[in-house]
Amino acid sequence: MPQITTVQKFDREGNRLTLEKECLQSCTLPSIAYGYKRCSLKHKVGPQEKFCNHYEPCREVWKGGGKVNRFIGYDAGEMKRYLRSRKIDEADKKYYNCYPLIEEWGWDRSDCVRAIQAAGLPQPGKSSCFFCPSMKKPEILYMKDHYPALYQRALALEANALPYLKTVKGLGRNYAWQERFGKE
Repeated sequence: MPQITTVQKFDREGNRLTLEKECLQSCTLPSIAYGYKRCSLKHKVGPQEKFCNHYEPCREVWKGGGKVNRFIGYDAGEMKRYLRSRKIDEADKKYYNCYPLIEEWGWDRSDCVRAIQAAGLPQPGKSSCFFCPSMKKPEILYMKDHYPALYQRALALEANALPYLKTVKGLGRNYAWQERFGKE
């Protein structure tokens, strides 16, 4: 495996900009609460793109007219997502997007879990924010019980936005987390 490089989003002054900080500053909720899916594009894909645009090995490949291999971890249980991405991939001038879990191994999420367990590694968590409006009730309650500090931060983010909300009621879209699940 190559060395892993962690990338992050920064504002114009060079300060790290997280989605949580952005929502608190703008008194809003994550875009998915309003029916949009910009969070991952802005805070995951965007920083990776910026890194690659300045990474000399990528720049050399592009300068030579080639494409860089980019590996995407969709599993075989995400076929709808995969098929939608493949249509977009055909027009991509910079990357060959590879989906090894689907295209090479045919692995679904349970296959991934088994491989991670067999390697003796810890299971990675869900790649969503702790204040994601797409979280299901059991996930929210688990966080509330096992990670109360994160739950309180999610409630603070929601409370910060509440006075400005017009089309949604809170992180649950049609309800506020605090209203549904309480403070403690």
